[in-house]
Order: sequence, then structure tokens, then C-alpha cells
Amino acid sequence: MTKRRTKDDWTAVALEALAEGGVTAVAVEPLAARIGATKGSAYWHFPNREALLKATLERWEREHTEAVIELVEARSTPMDKLRTLFAYVLEDPAASAIELAMLAAKDDPAVAPVLNRVTERRIAYLEELFAALGFVGEVAHHRAVLAYSVYLGQAQLLIAAPHVVTGRRALLEDTIAAVVSRG
Repeated sequence: MTKRRTKDDWTAVALEALAEGGVTAVAVEPLAARIGATKGSAYWHFPNREALLKATLERWEREHTEAVIELVEARSTPMDKLRTLFAYVLEDPAASAIELAMLAAKDDPAVAPVLNRVTERRIAYLEELFAALGFVGEVAHHRAVLAYSVYLGQAQLLIAAPHVVTGRRALLEDTIAAVVSRG
């Protein structure tokens, strides 16, 4: 007897496919083959491929933004929060692959609003952290953009040239020092 697949099963496999092949890889037939289900199982949970993609993008937003912020908020000081945030997001090459797939699909009508919302939320959160570290107004915003840019660049390197990203702990500390430097 075949295991019944849930919405969660479908969005999990779709997220994996998105990381590996971009938005076009989120297609019902190959996903069904991948998890050993019928296409009918997908259509039981989602009326069409667009609904599956939308649910997958929402899952990405929850798991890779809101859940990460929640994890980071458990830390006590702004510097601990910033260090935890960078350490967490820079340790997972699979998450980096999803980030890059999302950026590559920035013009897709399903992806664009989610990507914009996630980018704005992440930069706003970083701005809050930099404000808590004593950076004011536009300076806090610029530091947030800089930190997010560093993250995206390191995500790219983790995928394209992982051998370049050596000594991750030292790199993490150097990154933190650079983005909080007042000199």
C-alpha cells in the first residue's frame, strides 16, 4: 500500500526540486515520481501547479525567514543575534541553493511578490539589529543592506565555489567585524 502524501510532503519535495532546478522544476509529474505518488495525489491537495508553487514559496518564506528570525530572537544581545543569524544562514548549502533559485526566478509572477516580501522583511530585521547595536537611521539601513549583500554573495560562493569558503568560523567573525565596524 502506498503511503498517503500530505500537503507538507508535496511542498517539501517541491522545495528540494526548486533548490536543484529552479522554479520550472516544480512540476507535478516529476515531483510525483520523486516521492512515489500519483499526480492525483498532488491534485487532491492543490488544484493546479500554480497552487503547489504558491504553497512551496510560502513554506520557503516561513522556514527560511520567519523561523530563522524566531530562532535568532531567542538570543540575548544584538551582537549574539547577529552572530547567530550569520552562522545559521551560512552553514546550509541547500538553503543557499534555494536562495539562488529564488533570485534567478525574480521575474516569475509567483516568485516576485514573495521574494520582495522576504527581502524587505530580512533587511528590516537586520536594520533592527543594527539599530540595537547603536547605528542610527540611514546608517542602520545601509549596514543591513551590506550584511544582506554579504549573505547573498556567500550563498553564491557556497554553491559555485565552496572550496573558496574555507575557515567558515574565521570568515564569520571577519564578516561580523566588517559589518559592525565604526571605522
